[in-house]
Amino acid sequence: MPTIALRPATRTDVPEILAFVRELAEYEKLAHEAVATEAGMTEQLFGERPAAEVVIAEVDGQPAGFALFFHNFSTFLGQRGLYLEDLFVRPQYRGLGLGEKLMVHLAKLAVERGCGRFEWSVLDWNEPAIRFYRRLGAVGLDEWTVQRVSGQALRDLASGEVGGGLR
Repeated sequence: MPTIALRPATRTDVPEILAFVRELAEYEKLAHEAVATEAGMTEQLFGERPAAEVVIAEVDGQPAGFALFFHNFSTFLGQRGLYLEDLFVRPQYRGLGLGEKLMVHLAKLAVERGCGRFEWSVLDWNEPAIRFYRRLGAVGLDEWTVQRVSGQALRDLASGEVGGGLR
């Protein structure tokens, strides 16, 4: 029986975190979007104002999976929430319950931290992940769609240079 352990990531884990991110991006057919750097990730995770946290899952001392998460806020609840940005288990470690252990760990953190929600997004074609999340009790929010502004569109919006200018 393999030994499974979950632990908070440290600064020295950044190269492994980036490896997980790239493997996840490859799986999601989004490798071209995975442009994070070691320096940037180190600053964002372990700098003066960390933007997110990471939990590493290990099997017999080897990095096998990770979850990257951060807090958001619900004005309707008047409470912060926990948002899961990435969950990934390497293929050779799937079937050992690592994904569920990571999700249970994050749910416990959310409850301990007084969060009113634990939420995440999943690609609509990722049926195995959707089945997994439904098994854990997750409910899809079909009436909501994700909106995003990034790259040049973000810079244009920040400067007011969109749709003929903002009023």
